[in-house]
Amino acid sequence: MKYFQIDKSLFETNRTNFKARMKPKSLAVFNSNDIYPISADSTMPFEQHRDIFYLSGVDQEESILVLFPDCPKEKHREILFLKETNEHIAIWEGEKLTKENAFKTSGIKTVYWLQDMEKVMFEIMTQCDTVYINTNEHYRANVETETREDRFTKWLKNKYPAHAVAKSNPILQRLRSVKAPLEIDLIQKACDITEKGFRRILDFVKPGVWEFEIEAEFMHEFLRQRSRKFAYTPIVASGNNANVLHYIENNQQCKAGDLILMDVGAEYANYSSDMTRSVPVSGRFSERQKAVYNAVLRVKNEATKMLVPGTDWAEYHIEVGNIMTSELLSLGLIDKADVQNENPEWPAYKKYFMHGTSHHMGLDTHDYGVLTEPMQANMIFTVEPGIYIPDEGFGIRLEDDVIIQKGGEPFNLMRNIPIEVDEIENIMNS
Repeated sequence: MKYFQIDKSLFETNRTNFKARMKPKSLAVFNSNDIYPISADSTMPFEQHRDIFYLSGVDQEESILVLFPDCPKEKHREILFLKETNEHIAIWEGEKLTKENAFKTSGIKTVYWLQDMEKVMFEIMTQCDTVYINTNEHYRANVETETREDRFTKWLKNKYPAHAVAKSNPILQRLRSVKAPLEIDLIQKACDITEKGFRRILDFVKPGVWEFEIEAEFMHEFLRQRSRKFAYTPIVASGNNANVLHYIENNQQCKAGDLILMDVGAEYANYSSDMTRSVPVSGRFSERQKAVYNAVLRVKNEATKMLVPGTDWAEYHIEVGNIMTSELLSLGLIDKADVQNENPEWPAYKKYFMHGTSHHMGLDTHDYGVLTEPMQANMIFTVEPGIYIPDEGFGIRLEDDVIIQKGGEPFNLMRNIPIEVDEIENIMNS
């Protein structure tokens, strides 16, 4: 891994918190992701399932975590099953976790090789009544591929049909949405890497560069800073491309007078950052571009102030919509008649700002969190309003990552990334 080893106390605490919410005489199982094939002998780069990583720190394929807090045998209350490593595997595939290194990573003392899994599982399944399976219940999930977790669940329910089944996801939705101090440090590191990439871009952008060249500059800097990759597929959208919300082709030339919308974030140690900035190709905003830009910035700043403990998700978005409506009226993009005659299900402001303002962020860019419950301290949200004007050939979105703080103002993890018009223009023209 490119990242520095994480203190295992984070994963020990996460497991303690999860086990405290389990039913009596129950066990929970978590699987690594598959390595997904492309064609012939080609595969996609391995991406660890965030849940097993959250609970163990294990960042390796073919791994299984079992938690059984009420197990009669103390050594079986936490178990890791790992792919066996040896000298041959080390030569052909690289070093895998040894049992000793698995303990250093996770704090789990009992480690078996994967070939012993069925034998050990038989023993502990005779000692439990309920099995927690790990399903994907994220509100944005739309998965057609059968995962390693899915296959294991099928095998488990077929092999042990008399056991009661419970779901891990409701527990994880709440635990993962509230970040530990160590997690906040890792997300801050991802944001700091993103800042370095953005400052590099400000020195690079000029008329004639291509969107993919900007993407390459970001990736160059991210890798230099121990990030493995983009946290999500990057958007580098110049001119009218910015009005396509999920534009990812990044294959057009940037023209003088246009703006570039860049929705880009680095990952670090599987944790995400999520930034959007809009900058002028020529180094200066036009007066109209500046007016729209500052309107978006004001909405972002006002929305950020509302990210405090107790805020209701739905009410927050209604209030942000009211602020955006006021800005669009001032810009002349809508008028009072538009507002008076609007459809409450699709308010007038949605013509120019059609997406949500915030989402949870953490191990996943769109992280776990229960949207029907009030916001809590140590949750991290994006704040990302935008105004998109196809008729004028540009769109602007601005996005930072913000921690909700107990008894204090929200803390911006991207506070050092340039965002004010004057600051961006000064850097681009220095």
